[in-house]
Amino acid sequence: MTVGVLALQGSFNEHIAALRRLGVQGIEIRKAEQLLTVSSLIIPGGESTTMAKLAEYHNLFPALREFVKTGKPVWGTCAGLIFLADRAVGQKEGGQELVGGLDCTVHRNFFGSQIQSFEADISVPILTSKEGGPETFRGVFIRAPAVLDVGPDVEVLAHYPVPSNKVLYSSSTVQIQEEDALPETNVIVAVKQRNLLATAFHPELTADTRWHSYFMKMAKEMEQGASSSSSGTIVSVGETSEQAKPDIPIYQ
Repeated sequence: MTVGVLALQGSFNEHIAALRRLGVQGIEIRKAEQLLTVSSLIIPGGESTTMAKLAEYHNLFPALREFVKTGKPVWGTCAGLIFLADRAVGQKEGGQELVGGLDCTVHRNFFGSQIQSFEADISVPILTSKEGGPETFRGVFIRAPAVLDVGPDVEVLAHYPVPSNKVLYSSSTVQIQEEDALPETNVIVAVKQRNLLATAFHPELTADTRWHSYFMKMAKEMEQGASSSSSGTIVSVGETSEQAKPDIPIYQ
């Protein structure tokens, strides 16, 4: 199976390296026509506003939305989660264009600025049941978003506990002030809806490839359910059409 990785900005090289460790070929995607050559897509983490401006400049949004609407598997990490969300708050002045498709509201910089980035062990029972391994996953949160609410068809895959005095968001349905002395709040950091997967953290920056494996199995299941006539070039696990390249450094 060939996986496209949106390569406008951000951690696309790290995703391709993680796929390579699974024996899967990843292809850098920068033009709309390149989406026709892949059967699934990863939208990496990065600076979401910059990525949106570059996607707009290259006229990628119509093709990305069509890719999502046709039911092809798409996984967004960090900025990719923001891209896939139907609704976003906490954006810069003027906002940014979204691909949409994922029935949720995200807060763009929920966990704060760059200097407030952190790592934490996240309970991932669904991932463990599918992929085995530890009951937790080391989440790398870099200027990370979070999911504030989800629609009825969205499956929540992981939460992260946040002290309520750090939750700086209010709306007609959620009103939590910094000075409120409320109990710890479980914030949604990983979701799935039909062909869409999204994580607020960066699995590509760890040596743990379980999220990538989970996405590949999800993509394979969807491909098997689709018409075989629509399948593209297949690269079996353990094979690659490119010469082997050394992996880039991975945080451990």
